[in-house]
Amino acid sequence: MKFAGIAFSMLALAGAAHAATPPLLPMPAQIQFATGSLSVADGASIVIPAHDAATRDTAQYLVDLLARTRGLHLKIKTGPASRGAIVLSREADAPVAQMEGYTLDVTPAGIRINARDAAGLFYGAITLSQLLTPDAKHGAVSLAAMHISDQPRFAWRGLMLDSARHFQSVADVERLLDQMAQHKLNVFHWHLTDDQGWRIQIKRYPELTRIGAWRTLPGAGRDGEPMRYGGFYTQDDIRKVVAFASVRHITVVPELDMPGHAQAAVASYPQLGVTGKRPPVSVDWGVNPYLYNVDDATLVFIHNVLDEVMALFPSHDIHVGGDEAVKDQWQASATVQAKMHALGIHDEDAMQGWLIDRIGEYLAKHGRRLVGWDEILEGGHVQPDAIVMSWRGTKGAIDAAKSGHDVVLSPAPTLYFDQLQSARLDETTGRMPVQDLASIYAFDPVPKELDAAQSKHVLGAQANVWTEHMPSMQHVEHAVFPRIDALSEVDWSPASTHDWKNFLSRLPTQLARYRAQGIGYADSAFAVDIAMDAIVGQASDDTHVTLSNLADLGAIHYTTDGSTPTLHSPLYKAPFDTHMPTTVRAASFTEDGDALAAPRTRLLDRASLLDFDGNALANCPDSSFRIRVQPTPDATSMSPVYSIDLFDTCQMLPSTRMDGLQAIHFDVARLERNYALAHEQVKVIAHPHATPYGEIVVHDMQCNGAVLATLPLPDPQHSARRFRLDASLPKLTGDHALCLQFTAPIDGPLYATGHVTLVPAKGQP
Repeated sequence: MKFAGIAFSMLALAGAAHAATPPLLPMPAQIQFATGSLSVADGASIVIPAHDAATRDTAQYLVDLLARTRGLHLKIKTGPASRGAIVLSREADAPVAQMEGYTLDVTPAGIRINARDAAGLFYGAITLSQLLTPDAKHGAVSLAAMHISDQPRFAWRGLMLDSARHFQSVADVERLLDQMAQHKLNVFHWHLTDDQGWRIQIKRYPELTRIGAWRTLPGAGRDGEPMRYGGFYTQDDIRKVVAFASVRHITVVPELDMPGHAQAAVASYPQLGVTGKRPPVSVDWGVNPYLYNVDDATLVFIHNVLDEVMALFPSHDIHVGGDEAVKDQWQASATVQAKMHALGIHDEDAMQGWLIDRIGEYLAKHGRRLVGWDEILEGGHVQPDAIVMSWRGTKGAIDAAKSGHDVVLSPAPTLYFDQLQSARLDETTGRMPVQDLASIYAFDPVPKELDAAQSKHVLGAQANVWTEHMPSMQHVEHAVFPRIDALSEVDWSPASTHDWKNFLSRLPTQLARYRAQGIGYADSAFAVDIAMDAIVGQASDDTHVTLSNLADLGAIHYTTDGSTPTLHSPLYKAPFDTHMPTTVRAASFTEDGDALAAPRTRLLDRASLLDFDGNALANCPDSSFRIRVQPTPDATSMSPVYSIDLFDTCQMLPSTRMDGLQAIHFDVARLERNYALAHEQVKVIAHPHATPYGEIVVHDMQCNGAVLATLPLPDPQHSARRFRLDASLPKLTGDHALCLQFTAPIDGPLYATGHVTLVPAKGQP
């Protein structure tokens, strides 16, 4: 059979009738099409060699995956292949460019996947599973004849899950691993210890999980808060997860943080710490002050822990953290200072370098390699083969690669999946600024500052799922999917093939695969934003409506009577005028009529123009630490969500026509101030307060403007977590912005605005 040969760039097809880009994610390196086709239906055979356990595992995975995503039921057999069979073959001389690569051939006679190694064969099977799920339908699939030659761009294609801040079940972890495999990601970085919890059973030190795995929540026993929160993975749990990952060709790299982020360990065994005192397991997010001691006994503890970790995890790489170690306790400790003097070490960063180097030496003696965050470079010496994971931008990777270290790019905020993926008002928890689907896709793991030789040290890229603000697996899935699709293409596909519009064209099919598997992906990139131009008090009740979505994907259909939009509803082509009051509902659709996101609704009337969602209010000038949080630190729902600024609890209500308005109404939430800011604590602004628990002060135009209203806050010990406050406003005319400033003492709770409503005088429209 003659193939129409192309190297995939934009899938320019030479003489093939089927010119559509296959909905594959990540896109393979090369695809060639030919004439002819093959139908795959129930009962088709997957032929494997006898006595090849790894190939049988791959065949069984493919059978199970297609059964649940397509309703196709295939059979595994050994022996000669009949016509139409799917043949899985591992051959030492397979025509692939590298390990993990594969070829996939579809002809009218059948399908063959060929690879040198088990991982390559598995990835070929993943590609075939996607070819066999080209839409949301069930049943037989007709495939065009084609030849695929594929291999990954990078060896390290990673995702990190933080199980220390919030604990996920083994089933939750396995569910995430299964999706990683379907995206051809191969490194699961598992963050298992931190200030807020020690999650791995170490039999030699039982207090680590008896004490260190549990924290007493702020407000425990009130407002439905349980008395404690936590959990840990037994060694049998760990073995189960590692085995589950191994079948999917995923390496599990454990992280045990040191010398900082050690409060849960010190809470379990106070002698490991610097002060000798037992702190509680931390309930505070951020940077806590507790460090490991640097004496011989602590090193023995670390070595003993690593012995059990290495017995559980076959990974060549062991992550030891090394980040955000605030050195105040070392600086204040005469014992630590004496040790530094004896070693000829002149500063605390070098002391950390000495400790990390000892750990690296220990791992090397056991045939393992140390991985650390980019702070490990600051100690002046690190094991020559250590991997540096660059999170503070890309500078750490650049410096490390230039000095001969292998590096993994994992920069904040770009590859931090705890960043919000949209600024929509219905978005859930996370940090600002927004890191949307497009920003992930645009990331190149190879910094331009590296030459060709230095670039070879770039192992790949990894996204991090920090869970301070993701208390449930529902939050995690919302944060990860579909941004993981962009990550997978960044890590797997040749840079020359990356094309944003082409990527978007393949994404709707992937969303259908998620729906078939019950994955709670975020539809933020495709949800329709309904914007209106209207001014309170204007003579006309007409308003100008603009519809859009972040990805600029799909056809937008809308209604103005509150009904659910369908393909038969008006097609949005340009901004339109409508008369208030009206209810606009809108959704974006694929060419096949599938909704890309749930319909969004907006009521357009004068009252809505006077009601402001707190998540839409901007920070006050010069304030910059904005996050969206939920009213309790361990919430199990996705809403409500409140925007706060940890440095200045102050927001601006935009310029609004104030004629005829007589009052202001606040819906307020009291939140825990459970944030450890370390040396950044000095940035927190304390506003003067006139009443014991502070007030909301409403200023005219700017935050040093005239005071228009003052609303005292209630006693936090004797009031509900959510409450309302009302105040009269003086008579104002014209357009005014308002500064809304909370003056609560900064050693007490935080407060956030749910909604602010301006109230017209009686008789006013």
